[in-house]
Amino acid sequence: MKKIVSLIVLVVFFSSCSEYQKALKSDDIAVKYGLSVKMYDKGKYDKAIRLFEQISPSYKGKPQAEKLFYMYSQAYYKTKQYYLAGYQFESFASSYPKSEKQEEALFLGARCFTKLSPVYSLDQTDTDKAVDKLQNFIDTYPSSTYLTEANAMVKELRNKIEKKAFENAKQYNTISDFQASQIAFDNFISDFPGTSFKEEALFYKLDSAYKLAINSVPAKMEERLKTAKSAYNSLTKYKADSKFKTKADEMLATIDKDLQQFSK
Repeated sequence: MKKIVSLIVLVVFFSSCSEYQKALKSDDIAVKYGLSVKMYDKGKYDKAIRLFEQISPSYKGKPQAEKLFYMYSQAYYKTKQYYLAGYQFESFASSYPKSEKQEEALFLGARCFTKLSPVYSLDQTDTDKAVDKLQNFIDTYPSSTYLTEANAMVKELRNKIEKKAFENAKQYNTISDFQASQIAFDNFISDFPGTSFKEEALFYKLDSAYKLAINSVPAKMEERLKTAKSAYNSLTKYKADSKFKTKADEMLATIDKDLQQFSK
């Protein structure tokens, strides 16, 4: 009995393969279309994609086109080919603005760019694109069932962009370019006023100002010490119980002590 079942499975398998290979070589687009739908419905997305690639130019403008291009987009998405899926979903949304799938397509197209967003330490071009795509979706469908997910993704992506900008600014402090560090942190706070990294940014700006001041030549020291004290005030004004308070207070004590020589 097991041998018979195995034989039947093999016959079905080779018959399916033969059907697929014949369809690929066929000039009949109706045959290709019918099998592409069959492959898609069975979850054989790679095979469906090969057929979609062959027939999509011939179906533009035809009644079956909307269904075909939706499946084509989904097949790329389900096989994690996010660049191609994003392009196809956006093309679908643009070509079929009245489709019942338009909202979903626009959302999934934006999500594709989210999937392409790299870790914060790498170039964030795709992250910026993802934010723009998601914001466009949110503006277009403010009452969408996907709105909560879209907003959550935007928040996560923006946090990644902020993290990248913060680490770039911090790098100047790390390499002891303290003047550039202060400028970079000023720009960071200006660009991201509501950032979750503001406390750290204010501390590292203070740290840079302090280290620049105490290592300055006498002619520049007083002015730089005052700049450092101002940075201390900015940090404590923003958060009086800052986690950096102990270190900041130690810096302030040194700043005040060094400033005394200029008041004599």
